[in-house]
Amino acid sequence: MSESDVTRDGVRHARPDREAPTGVHAGRRRRRRGRGEQPMVPEAEFSSYYGKPVLNKPTWEPLDIAGYLYLGGLAGASSLLAAGAGATGRPALGRVARLGAAGGITLSLAALVHDLGRPARFLNMLRVFKPTSPMSVGSWILSGYAPLALAAAATEVAGRYRLVGSAATAGAAVLGPAVATYTAVLLSDTAVPSWHEGYRQLPFVFAGSAASSAAGLALAAAPPAQAGPARRMAALGAVLELGAFQVMKQRMGLTAEPFEQGKPHRLLRAAEVLTAGGAALALLSARVRDRRPAIAAGAALLGGSAALRFGVFHAGVASAEDPRYTVVPQRERLRAANG
Repeated sequence: MSESDVTRDGVRHARPDREAPTGVHAGRRRRRRGRGEQPMVPEAEFSSYYGKPVLNKPTWEPLDIAGYLYLGGLAGASSLLAAGAGATGRPALGRVARLGAAGGITLSLAALVHDLGRPARFLNMLRVFKPTSPMSVGSWILSGYAPLALAAAATEVAGRYRLVGSAATAGAAVLGPAVATYTAVLLSDTAVPSWHEGYRQLPFVFAGSAASSAAGLALAAAPPAQAGPARRMAALGAVLELGAFQVMKQRMGLTAEPFEQGKPHRLLRAAEVLTAGGAALALLSARVRDRRPAIAAGAALLGGSAALRFGVFHAGVASAEDPRYTVVPQRERLRAANG
């Protein structure tokens, strides 16, 4: 403290040219100066501690987990198609759908267990039931659905116990929509930006994709005379998948960018072309006697659904690697909360 700061009575007084006001007075002075002041500190660059990503990217193997997403959707929607075929007297279509559901769920569980490392890890998830955990709920859904789908297929192959097979088919059809869509909830429940921000529409995208794949399998393998429900499912599934995906990207803002870049963009573009083309061929195949358009439609729909699941998977991984997709949405939410 200099001598100029002390009066003759020994009391220190504030120097307006040396000391800045604090607290309420500081706020009042800033307001009196006007609202046009610019911050002196620039916006921070998107970097992280020691150059590490803000999030740890998913370590799942693409073939295991994207395959698990795809095959589970195929199985769930196939059970719905099998129930519809049984109710409308289409035994050949029902047979293809039941076998497709059993094969799809078997391969889906195999992919999941392969990624987990050993079967005991899946069984450990059944030790408790947590309604707030998509992983816990999904594990229980799979444990209920898989035996029903396998029983329906087994009675179909054996040609016996039709009543048991019909009951198993109906039970699998009840759980089928959950099997086809719970994986979207599972992805959206993570912190991965391009998965989490799409939580409203992603279940609808997966539902449409599952319907397209089940319809594709049926079109490729069932007789054309009994494939009417499969053709209608293909058209409805394609509309739901493509429409919901476009809405999702528009509402996601910045976090939709990974869907439009690199490998995810190529996969998702292929999914759009294959799904739309497959649905159009499916409708066209009803007017011709040749089986080739139906087989081509089925292959396109199966390929389009697989490309969508792999594209969504890789886009999520890419969004986790770039801190911008985590930081910017957080800032936007904070600004909106503060008015």
